[in-house]
Amino acid sequence: MLNSVLDPLIQKGRRKKLVEELAASKIFGSRVLRAIGAVPRHLFIEKGMEEFAYKNIPIEIAGKQTISQPSTVAMETELLNVKSGEKILEIGTGCGYQTAILFYMGAIVYSIERQKELYMQAQKNLLKIDYTKPILFWGDGFKGLPQFAPFDGIIVTCGAPEIPNDLLLQLKVGGKIVIPVGDKEQEMLLITRKSKSEFEKQSFGAASFVPMLHGVR
Repeated sequence: MLNSVLDPLIQKGRRKKLVEELAASKIFGSRVLRAIGAVPRHLFIEKGMEEFAYKNIPIEIAGKQTISQPSTVAMETELLNVKSGEKILEIGTGCGYQTAILFYMGAIVYSIERQKELYMQAQKNLLKIDYTKPILFWGDGFKGLPQFAPFDGIIVTCGAPEIPNDLLLQLKVGGKIVIPVGDKEQEMLLITRKSKSEFEKQSFGAASFVPMLHGVR
């Protein structure tokens, strides 16, 4: 449990109100809501922006990126249906907030970030809350982490122009990938690997994410 300096009462109250708002939508399960209520989002954003941490809005972070709005984080997490002990690959660590949500839910988390500034900041953010077990990498998310495959689930937190085949092949049979796909307009997809060569695709509506880019910087 965090001390009152890092997680003051006012932020706990704001976080509780956010969870109540998300719960009212009746979209998210109790495990996802519990994680949103436990992980201190205000410790993952820039100083001076803490008062906005528990509003259901995206917030700009370093590297001209954003931390997704809480309902989007909750939606992707809900679709992935994370179970304790599962090995999950995250594409786009960002500030580390989604990483922390997955870890809180019991996942073994591997996460890739292409921007070195964000990769380093995410490590610092996770250390603030004593989350030392997520394994972070600076690298190209399109390539995934084949050396650690197969994964039970893959979550992509940026908009891919197409579905990366390398990521599909890193799923175990029965595994799932949650990924927003599209250029200007994106569609949230849930893809399940049914066999070595068969994949089932489901759509969950429109999405809006920063673009997924090749390479590192």
